[in-house]
Amino acid sequence: MPIESFTSDLELYGPRAGWPNRLTSAQCRRYCRRLARRHYENFTVASWLVPRAMRQHLANIYAYCRWADDLADETRSPDESLALLDWWEEQLRACYRHETSHPVFVALADTIGRFAIPIDPFADLLVAFRQDQRITRYETSEQLLEYCRYSANPVGRLVLYLGRCHDGKRGRLADSISTGLQLANFWQDVAEDRDRGRVYLPRARCRRYAYHESMLLGREYNEAFRQLLSAEVNEAEGWLRRGLPLVALVPPWLKLQVALFVHGGLAILEAIRRQDYDVWTRRPEVPRREKLRLVLRCWWRLRRGTLLQEAP
Repeated sequence: MPIESFTSDLELYGPRAGWPNRLTSAQCRRYCRRLARRHYENFTVASWLVPRAMRQHLANIYAYCRWADDLADETRSPDESLALLDWWEEQLRACYRHETSHPVFVALADTIGRFAIPIDPFADLLVAFRQDQRITRYETSEQLLEYCRYSANPVGRLVLYLGRCHDGKRGRLADSISTGLQLANFWQDVAEDRDRGRVYLPRARCRRYAYHESMLLGREYNEAFRQLLSAEVNEAEGWLRRGLPLVALVPPWLKLQVALFVHGGLAILEAIRRQDYDVWTRRPEVPRREKLRLVLRCWWRLRRGTLLQEAP
């Protein structure tokens, strides 16, 4: 969220706010909806695609993730972030003991109870946010995928819990989609992450394609970088496509959402390809009109039963 909004919310509801700072349950739910609309530009659109009864629960989960993300990224130092993330985990565990009065957790408690969501996916996300304070480079692709296990995969599993369809097979397929989408976002945001001091391109891959550290520091686009990012984009596409069979295994109301997770990630990768992998000069974007066409194409192919056979 914008730093001004984060600071204001931290003063109102942070560890030094002066507990108890109790709101009614209705006020807590409104706070989560407002937070989601204010900071996630696609939330309103996403809300139209799910049953009305599910929209509040999506907002509650988003609010939890938004707060954790801001506690990790919008502070003055890694040490302060780590301390705040510890406090956030204390609030999470208090929520599972039915002892919290933080507005996010008051609202989230209803979602947790209704859908029998275990604490693990929420806690796993905090592992990734803490890791961001300590690690800014990854040596191997395997290390990066292990990071995705905590930074992305829990979100996919939370969606399955909302669909009351979480099990081993569906969980693995959701992990594949989540990992692919996380990688797509990494390769879309190489320049932005680099400016923030984080590089997700594994060093071993950089060496394989002779893309040297001096080139990275200089934000240099050359043939070595083009080949490097092309390989990473292809791998991300593989993760997304391997998860696509999940669409057939979730409840009807969730099928379009899952399809859009996959095809939205594929659209990001295609935008990178259209720029010939030059993400240093300009951030690849999926235009709003293309997003709308993507929704309509996925909806139509689901109706025809051809989504799993056709390319996006």
